[in-house]
Amino acid sequence: MLQRRAREQYGLQMNPGPLGTTSRPALVLEKYAQTQGKGAAFHVAAMRAYWEQCKDIGDKEVLRAVAEEVGLNTKDFEQILASEGFNEQVHADVEMAHAYGLTGVPALIFADRYLVVGAQPYQVLKQVVERVIEEEKGGRGERA
Repeated sequence: MLQRRAREQYGLQMNPGPLGTTSRPALVLEKYAQTQGKGAAFHVAAMRAYWEQCKDIGDKEVLRAVAEEVGLNTKDFEQILASEGFNEQVHADVEMAHAYGLTGVPALIFADRYLVVGAQPYQVLKQVVERVIEEEKGGRGERA
């Protein structure tokens, strides 16, 4: 269903990696990539590896290849993955997500009021944006 929706509504060809993949090692490595100024590039490359290339982003060798693809130094790869500091940052992000009530990905928050969790049809996202726009117009009119 998700793959068909992505193809039909967004023109994306999805070929996701294995079910049950743990993304925690990728999240830890992304924290490292951020310190090297390559966080966004690593994020995109890891997403493509999983969602388009059917790779297991929980596999260390897959992650090493993704890291090298974006120009990260992988000399201390095992130490980076085991880093207490990076693991604590990931844990803090997960705790914050739970505190916000985020239970799935993607999770989008509109205007600090509307939470949309999971892959949703275009029409759902459009309705939320239209509602926010209408509320903003109404809010401005009341203040005038």
